[in-house]
Amino acid sequence: MKQFIGLTTKIFSRVSSMRGACSNHSGMKSMIKNYLRLLATLLLLGAAAAQASGQNKITELSIASSGQGQSVLKVQLAEPLTTLPAGFSINAPARIALDFPATENGLGRTVQQFAAGDLRSANIIQAGTRTRLVLNLNQMVAYDAKLDGNAVLITLHGKAGDAAVAGNASRFADASKAAQKHALTDVDFRRGSNGEGRIQVDLSDPGLGIDIRRQGTRLIVDFLKTSLPRNLQRKLDVNDFATPVQVVDTFAQGSDTRMVIEPKGNWEHAAYQTDNKFIIEIKPVMEDANQLGLAKHSGYSGEKLTLNFQDITVREALNVIADFTELNMVISDTVQGNLTLRLKDVPWDQALDIILQSRGLDMRRSGNVIQVAPREELAAKEKTDLTARQEISQLEELQTESFRLGYARASDAANILMGKSTSTDQAGGGEPTGAIGAPAGDAAKGEAAPTPAETSRILSSRGSAMADARTNTLFVKDTPSRLDDVRRILKQIDVPARQVLIEARVVEANDGFAQNLGVRLSYTNPLSNPLNPATVAAGGANGVTGVRGGLVTAGAGLGMTQAVNTGNVNLPVTAGQPLAGLFQFSLFNAAASKILNVELNAMESDEQGKIISSPRVVSIDKDTQWAIIEQGEEIPYTINNVSNGVVTTTTAFKKAVLKLGVKTNITPDNNIDMTVEVRKDSRGTAIAGVPAINTNKVETKVLVENGGTVVIGGVYKQADSTVVNKVPLLGDIPILGNLFKSKGTSTAKSELLVFLSPKIMQDALNLR
Repeated sequence: MKQFIGLTTKIFSRVSSMRGACSNHSGMKSMIKNYLRLLATLLLLGAAAAQASGQNKITELSIASSGQGQSVLKVQLAEPLTTLPAGFSINAPARIALDFPATENGLGRTVQQFAAGDLRSANIIQAGTRTRLVLNLNQMVAYDAKLDGNAVLITLHGKAGDAAVAGNASRFADASKAAQKHALTDVDFRRGSNGEGRIQVDLSDPGLGIDIRRQGTRLIVDFLKTSLPRNLQRKLDVNDFATPVQVVDTFAQGSDTRMVIEPKGNWEHAAYQTDNKFIIEIKPVMEDANQLGLAKHSGYSGEKLTLNFQDITVREALNVIADFTELNMVISDTVQGNLTLRLKDVPWDQALDIILQSRGLDMRRSGNVIQVAPREELAAKEKTDLTARQEISQLEELQTESFRLGYARASDAANILMGKSTSTDQAGGGEPTGAIGAPAGDAAKGEAAPTPAETSRILSSRGSAMADARTNTLFVKDTPSRLDDVRRILKQIDVPARQVLIEARVVEANDGFAQNLGVRLSYTNPLSNPLNPATVAAGGANGVTGVRGGLVTAGAGLGMTQAVNTGNVNLPVTAGQPLAGLFQFSLFNAAASKILNVELNAMESDEQGKIISSPRVVSIDKDTQWAIIEQGEEIPYTINNVSNGVVTTTTAFKKAVLKLGVKTNITPDNNIDMTVEVRKDSRGTAIAGVPAINTNKVETKVLVENGGTVVIGGVYKQADSTVVNKVPLLGDIPILGNLFKSKGTSTAKSELLVFLSPKIMQDALNLR
């Protein structure tokens, strides 16, 4: 350095003498300028050398073992440090990194091997005026750092040492050595966006010592040498927040303050501190953590790291994150301020989010470049960019481009671009019955659906679109950027529509059964009633057809001429039933003067029937029009209208048809969402000349898998009846009472089922 100063002095004196001797000579002036340039260069080099000579140096690394499984790494420096170096740790691979500002590597090597405890080696990397010391470990262990003269002592606590010294407790932060009295100012509980419980504790100062340990199913947090105001000595019941945390109990314990957190289920915790705010998060853990991933469940997926900063600038903290992630970070000049940050086993993206939130910052990421600035600055910049872009679009030259569409209608595409409803939406499908559930006569009257107001436009305010129906060509006039959007949209909508074949089966089944039993019983005695001239014709197998009251005429086979009926029971089969079987017999004395006539009528009928109707129709996917097929008859009837005393007759029609109407929507997983109307009508009994319609109808919305079958409706009816006609008293006699009564029973069953089978058409339609 002395030689450099002497050389600079000689050059300066030489230049001064030359300027005094030859101030008017042009060649000497040029030489003087060259000497001045050399002098300036030497001065810059001298300043750099002076700055380099003012930097600290790492001169030695040594390690020693202490009791209870601890290892102490001694980092010897040329000059003592005023503050501990900032550091962070990584779990996989297990590493501890410490940054020494204004320090250079004076070891002459970048790697030093160790074989003591969990320390394998150390990397010493110099970048500019900063040197980073990276400790490579066999497994992640807790560490402490302290200043000892010109050295920094880093104590690595082994697993055995953790159990003996800490008692399974994690030393989150050491208490400040200053004689300052610490206290808690507030305790608050909140629910996080991912269902985690968040306990926020406001501290009187950042230098407060904190220990955390898990004890059974509880989490214990000790605030060392910290007082607790009386109003904060309470137990918080937070079960209603729907988080793993049930109770948070805070109380004073000697000179310390203890917080007991009682979660439920399977959980994990994370703790971090930003300045005077200490936050503990209790998160639920998925049962199958290997498959679902805990980081994804908590919303952060970055690699975990541990940070311990004491009153570090925000810019330096962001630089640590950038070095860890190897991302390019651009930090605005307006980012200022310091913070105290303690994070343990926190994903790096969460650590970055915590730093940004603590100072009202925000970031914008583009590829592997992150821009960090205050929220207001970023919002103002984005607003300025959007305003400039909008002004450019208002002044940009318009261009016209034509698009010939293959599948979509040009008029519909123009309406979409202009923010209007399409023609199919306005038409309402053109179906006489209208929409599902609407009266059939509304659409038949020609009432047009209301045209909705214009929605958001895809084109700019200066853009326009026009369709040519003959060539199905769309002409669009707009700015080039909007035309790019139009091309992308038309590429999505100008595609062939998928089709669905829907087959419906309407099954009507009838089952009827009837049984009747009747009797006719009479007794005749000759000349017992000569005043009754009524007779009936004789016939039948035994010469007697029946008794209608009064006289009966015996058949020729009996040799009878005339008899008088003295009594009769007439309870035959119910009138109107199908033809019944007949059994007759007569009992008489030897002289055939007294005759007992018995006639039994019995009828039994069984009826079964089944009607199957199978309409089919093809529908276009997501079409607003109804796909309809119907088959049946229109029944005419006359209507007489009287106007001014004049009667005019008109003819009207009523439909009795089998009809299938459907709208289809194919879902992304190839299921079919259908709106269906199935009708099965038949002619009924006319009333006052107007025919009645027997209607079976189903309207529904159903989701069916491709090629599957679903029952969308069913009606089951059963009618049972029993009719008994009898002679009072005589009909109640056991066994013999059957001769004095008639009995009829009937059962009628009917069932209507509607089956639906949709199938997505891949090739040409095949109706077999």
